[in-house]
Amino acid sequence: MPRTLADAPIMILNGPNLNLLGQRQPEIYGSDTLADVEALCVKAAAAYGGSVDFRQSNHEGELVEWIHEARLHHAGIVINPAAYSHTSVAILDALNTCDGLPVVEVHISNIHQREQFRHHSYVSLRADGVIAGCGVQGYAFAVERVATLAGAARTEA
Repeated sequence: MPRTLADAPIMILNGPNLNLLGQRQPEIYGSDTLADVEALCVKAAAAYGGSVDFRQSNHEGELVEWIHEARLHHAGIVINPAAYSHTSVAILDALNTCDGLPVVEVHISNIHQREQFRHHSYVSLRADGVIAGCGVQGYAFAVERVATLAGAARTEA
């Protein structure tokens, strides 16, 4: 049963190496930390009267377990699967169990301007939207899109 932002948070999932955001390859990913991204997402969700459940893991199975949790207890999913975008059928399969749940995939860099192997994402096959190349601001866009798909109206100007 679809949930609204009034009664369920948006789950925001971050894949491998994003715990090193701000330290790892700042020329590609910028200097913002994962804590900065979380604060940005909290603010974006609050503008729609919602909240977020923000998580990061370097382990594929943990991400799959969290997706299973989200399908039962969250209003939508924003996911930056990082390198798992290009390799994880397991994450795609888990997302495919989330019938009616809005899913937006986000990438900090423009994966289409990078190495050829990064141009394909399994997650995109399920995502209701894909945001790439907007830096960490892409997370705010993704939260706004999930909120809209979940039927929320903007409550702040």
